[in-house]
Amino acid sequence: MAHVRERSLSPELSSDSLLKRLKTTHSPSTSTVDHRLRFYPGLFGPENVQQLHQAYAGSEPFKYAIVEKLFQDDLLKNVKDECMKELSFTEKETDIYKVNQTGDLASLSYLSEAQLALFPNLLALRDALYSSEFRKFIQAVTGCGPLSGTKQDMSVNSYTQGCHLLNHDDVIGTRRVSYILYMPLPYGQEWQKEWGGALELYPVQTGADGIPEPEAAPCKAIPPSWNQFIFFEVQPGKSFHSVEEVVVGGDGRERLSISGWFHVAQEGEEGYQADQAVPELKSSREQLTSSSTTFVAYPDLESLYPDGPLRREYISYLSKFLNPVYLQTRTMKALMARFVVESSIELHHFLSASLVSKLEPDLRRADQADGLDGETRQGRIPPHTAGVSGAWSARGPPHKWRYCTLQKTTEPLCESDTILRQLQDEVFPSDAFRAWLSIMTKLVPLSYAVEARRFRPGLDYTLATSEGDESRLDVVLGLTPQVEVVEVEENETRSNGKSKADEKDEEDEKPHGWQAGEWGGWECYMAPHDEDDDPAVYRSGSSKNHQVNDTSGDDGDDDESTLLTIQPSFNRLLLVLRDEGVMRFVKYVSAAAAGSRWDICAEFNVGMVQDDEEDS
Repeated sequence: MAHVRERSLSPELSSDSLLKRLKTTHSPSTSTVDHRLRFYPGLFGPENVQQLHQAYAGSEPFKYAIVEKLFQDDLLKNVKDECMKELSFTEKETDIYKVNQTGDLASLSYLSEAQLALFPNLLALRDALYSSEFRKFIQAVTGCGPLSGTKQDMSVNSYTQGCHLLNHDDVIGTRRVSYILYMPLPYGQEWQKEWGGALELYPVQTGADGIPEPEAAPCKAIPPSWNQFIFFEVQPGKSFHSVEEVVVGGDGRERLSISGWFHVAQEGEEGYQADQAVPELKSSREQLTSSSTTFVAYPDLESLYPDGPLRREYISYLSKFLNPVYLQTRTMKALMARFVVESSIELHHFLSASLVSKLEPDLRRADQADGLDGETRQGRIPPHTAGVSGAWSARGPPHKWRYCTLQKTTEPLCESDTILRQLQDEVFPSDAFRAWLSIMTKLVPLSYAVEARRFRPGLDYTLATSEGDESRLDVVLGLTPQVEVVEVEENETRSNGKSKADEKDEEDEKPHGWQAGEWGGWECYMAPHDEDDDPAVYRSGSSKNHQVNDTSGDDGDDDESTLLTIQPSFNRLLLVLRDEGVMRFVKYVSAAAAGSRWDICAEFNVGMVQDDEEDS
């Protein structure tokens, strides 16, 4: 519900209600107020409605409409002031978004009269939006059919620096029309395109399964503008959109807006239909139930001996790539015993030093060449074409994931691409690596899927998916170059009496760069969610709380569903046995990141090794 700053709410409304936006039924005001007077002059004029209807019908990539000035300016300024002065915003972050949000404004009606007196303009705006006059206006422009005035669903959202909303289609429940009303701050200053925060609209294409899906990049980006109102009919398989990351802030600039939905007419309202037609296509939410990974089966399924030593020819082959310590029988058995207990383990300095010495500097050069390094971008969002050249191409669909993958090409490869290609196509699928994995995990890999991935800052991510009926072994080799620390002179002193070296030591104790969790890119494993929950409302379990193999014993009450969180790293192999139903995602990589997040990601279908006692 809406949260009034520094004032207590009704005792029956607990703080838990803030975790989800309330979908309440509210009786609108029965006063005889002429709501039309609150809107911008000429909005309801027949000529304006007709022009908007024609523009809506011909818009691409799906039908939407833009009203450049919706409300009387004085009313909206007062609403902005009430929001900033009297409402509390809660930072919410999941796999799909990061945003500062109030509760549902429909719940304002449950405040006391004294509290309601704090929001005269916000209440007026809300009642005007859901008035019969405005709902008929929306119907006339879109042809969407009867809309509810009692089921109100709206909140105030503040996108400050780093906030974003990834690709989705808004299809949930009885939503019929999505809308957003902009109040960007500071008032009177035009929002610049390079500040981010644009509403991005995606064209669709037919996927491999014959279902429409969004293309990897948007074809239209609409920056926010004061008093601008954008709306569109919610349609599965069509209304794919996102909000670009806001890359400015800390100086009063923020993308403030009121957003929500008009729902279909409810029971007892004019136009109510008891039997609503079931959409032919699944929503983006429903399509996240599985990753649909394509596996390659191993031809020989009988030659593995998880309890035996690694064959000499396998050791000879793997020693060209791996740190030799991980090929020692004693080390492998000790790590296997730990994995069997914990179901996950991280192996530091996994690749050989000779391979790393070639790979790391060349990955940095690749970012520089593609304009994706932090120094070149200065925190700005790169174009969607960045990094998509040569052997690399963008992989979608973005309502599930977006990142770059290494494809086959006849063009000459740089050194890092050559190494990544060899790891992807030769080492990870090899019989030697399969045998090594079997000994390390006491599992039998039956089939595999491997890809080199590049997550570009300001663009790429994966959303949470799960496999409902089988366990999998995830093997991820982190190859993200870490922040380079600038050396300082030990003898130089500050005005506080501390040397630069002393201050550097203090800074080294704090997480830097990726490890601070402020750039995203962490890999997160989440416990299975309730089928009745909206999967867009599970917590991200960011690095600020949980780490893989965390021994602190602090589970954190507000992150109970987080199983593992692994920060981007360089030359570190992660092994995770993922149980059926466990969700997994890579958090969106912020435009603030120093460069791309790189890895080799492999999934294995595995069989369990039976003990001799069980066979007898």
